[in-house]
Amino acid sequence: MVVSLSRRGEVEPFHAMDILAEANRLKAAGVPVVSMAVGQPSDPAPAGVREAAALALKHGRIGYTDALGLAELRKAIAAHYGEHYGIDVAPSRIAVTTGSSAAFNLAFLAMFDPGDRVAIAAPGYPAYRNIMAALGIEIVEIELGSDAYLHADHLMSAHREKPLKGVLFASPANPTGAVIPADELAALVKTAEELGIAVISDEIYHRLAYAAPDVSAMTYGAGVTVINSFSKYYCMTGWRIGWMVLPEELVRPVERIAQSLYISPPELSQIAATEAFKATDELEAVKARYAWNRDLLMKRLPELGFALAAPMDGAFYAFCDVTRHTNDSMAFARKMLAEAHVAATPGRDFDPLQGHRTMRFSYAGSHDDMVEALARIERWLK
Repeated sequence: MVVSLSRRGEVEPFHAMDILAEANRLKAAGVPVVSMAVGQPSDPAPAGVREAAALALKHGRIGYTDALGLAELRKAIAAHYGEHYGIDVAPSRIAVTTGSSAAFNLAFLAMFDPGDRVAIAAPGYPAYRNIMAALGIEIVEIELGSDAYLHADHLMSAHREKPLKGVLFASPANPTGAVIPADELAALVKTAEELGIAVISDEIYHRLAYAAPDVSAMTYGAGVTVINSFSKYYCMTGWRIGWMVLPEELVRPVERIAQSLYISPPELSQIAATEAFKATDELEAVKARYAWNRDLLMKRLPELGFALAAPMDGAFYAFCDVTRHTNDSMAFARKMLAEAHVAATPGRDFDPLQGHRTMRFSYAGSHDDMVEALARIERWLK
């Protein structure tokens, strides 16, 4: 049998998921692994979300919806922007997606052609790079170095080298947790617009900042495309439900592509997600635990020789310089999993150039798990 393989399939693996797969194999064999590898809340979806899903299942209401999603959910998302940000967003500009992953696919397909140059930060979320590589888009990785976040000077420098078609950034960021200050965010969006660079703002870690209020990039530019998800703050990773806020001219192109790629987001998840905005008290209690975990890691990781490589402003990650222990974070992560039974993500996922020096630790789990993981690492290092 002859199997034809395209070069698109040669993208870098998502190492966090490979580490998770190995951790799951160990767990299945009875090894008590503590995972700090993936950004997945350990809490279930809010009670009201699960109750709405159960009721929908009881009534058998599971089918196709419009490609852009249920009207009730789009209205609820639009209302959220008014309540949380003070921004007036028409429901017609919202596209509900099969997780933020589908939103990135749709944005890249609707906005860019093969060969277009799109800037992202390094370190940054690997799926940006991998999806764009599969689509033939030229990725311009801007090494942040000692800077915590992407800013306007980075963008101007990359654009002078060769014109950019787009820029994608996240605040709070994955893997660093860094938040772009409001004035710097305004300057970044303004500079992009002046240079004719399309802006995609990944805001899936909004509502998980610890020192400053959320500010959407939409505040500073009418042409910004925002991507968000119910996975992180709302504890709905496996429900695969996210959304986009689009400029009017992108709504119909995204809808046409979504019709063929996905038909529609899953209706059960849409019905459930409509209730998520009513669960703030429940979700803020979860966030308070993240803050407790954050305080613990901010103190203990440097004591164990893992210097913080970025400010832990938001999300639920500690991004660390591990050169006190290793210059091969991939091998170190595998060894730590095999011997200490603690899973964390090597920096190669987030920065192909400097990732051998770094690791990401997720503190989305229980506080007891965080205490146990740090104790295991301390014993292992000794």
